[in-house]
Amino acid sequence: MTFIQAIIIAIIEGLTEFLPVSSTGHMVIVSSIMGIAADNFVKLYEIVIQLAAILAVVVYYWKKFFDFTKIRFYLLLILATIPSLVVGYFLKSHVEKMLESPLVIACILLLGGVVLLFIDKFFTQNTIQTDTKMTTGNAVFIGLFQTLSILLPGLSRSAATIIGGMQQGLTRQFAAEFSFFLAVPTMCAATVKSLYDVYKNTPEVLNTDNLDILLVGNVVSFVVAFMAIKYFIEYLTKHGFRIFGIYRIILGALILILHFAGVKLFVH
Repeated sequence: MTFIQAIIIAIIEGLTEFLPVSSTGHMVIVSSIMGIAADNFVKLYEIVIQLAAILAVVVYYWKKFFDFTKIRFYLLLILATIPSLVVGYFLKSHVEKMLESPLVIACILLLGGVVLLFIDKFFTQNTIQTDTKMTTGNAVFIGLFQTLSILLPGLSRSAATIIGGMQQGLTRQFAAEFSFFLAVPTMCAATVKSLYDVYKNTPEVLNTDNLDILLVGNVVSFVVAFMAIKYFIEYLTKHGFRIFGIYRIILGALILILHFAGVKLFVH
């Protein structure tokens, strides 16, 4: 992986992490087109820079995130994180194999897109605007929805948790914000697990050159994600999910067309 390739992938991650379009799916597609998807360092890189993008949430909402007088807020996050920790631990290899299939990702993009076309019409009476009105049951349910993004690569973690939140009565804006908060412990755990696996099995991947690339990628991912958060929340509040549904359908259809035309997008 070159610095240019790393920066391109980091920009894509920063732009798509909070959008319900699957940042992982986009990174896999782009790294495959560039012919580097099979590299062990690239696989690690695509996970670690997601944490950098997620940390933009901590900075953007720092007053909320570091208000230690609201212990219940952290309890809700912990409860919502547990299902993904369990599923991710036991099914990580299953997910990695699914990421090699363009058909799987394309179909999930399409189906998720159809759901987003109509999701705004499903939940029009939602009233929960703060975590003080959430129950522990709400948090666990949203956490279970988050596991769908692990089991179905291309679904999008943010899409799954936002839809799960709205199903539990959260307003569109608060569902998005809680999805952002939930990403912090989830991606911290995923990053630690990935780094440990690499250190244990392929420590040579963590050489000086790769660490330099990782540092640059994290900085780019963080900066782009920080700028993207505000605009996504503003757009989502005003316009809803329809445009993202249309985008997913177009992208999924394009991948299917290219696949059946014999064009190899996914190189592993």
